[in-house]
Amino acid sequence: MPSMPKRVKYRKSQRGKIKGNATRGNTVSYGDFGLQALDGGWLSAEAIEAGRITAAHAVRGGGRLFIRVFPHKSISSIPAETRMGKGKGEPEFWAAVIKPGLIIYEIAGLPEAAAREALAKIAYKMPFRCRLVTRRPSVG
Repeated sequence: MPSMPKRVKYRKSQRGKIKGNATRGNTVSYGDFGLQALDGGWLSAEAIEAGRITAAHAVRGGGRLFIRVFPHKSISSIPAETRMGKGKGEPEFWAAVIKPGLIIYEIAGLPEAAAREALAKIAYKMPFRCRLVTRRPSVG
């Protein structure tokens, strides 16, 4: 079942502009390997769920999957062949706003080959280009 917010202050949201690169959420924090978006756009709740199911099949209980995005934005649309002036359409689906550089999924507890294969399968389901990134060693 695709995820969506429990409650929102306003049912309908404006489209907005996706400007610039991600300044937050652009490093691997929880796992060892991550899937980074190279393009911006909307990632629907259905696509997030499809990636989760694919990862669950690929990981097979060996590792841990972290989903770093949540669909907060309602996307509305008017039915086809409707005349102008009848207002904004009803919310059709929920989406996460993705900026270039954002980490979408992370995987921990798998060897690199298995993690690379799992993230490649997830990336195939995404509506934009993605790449695999690894955790940078912390200087401490």
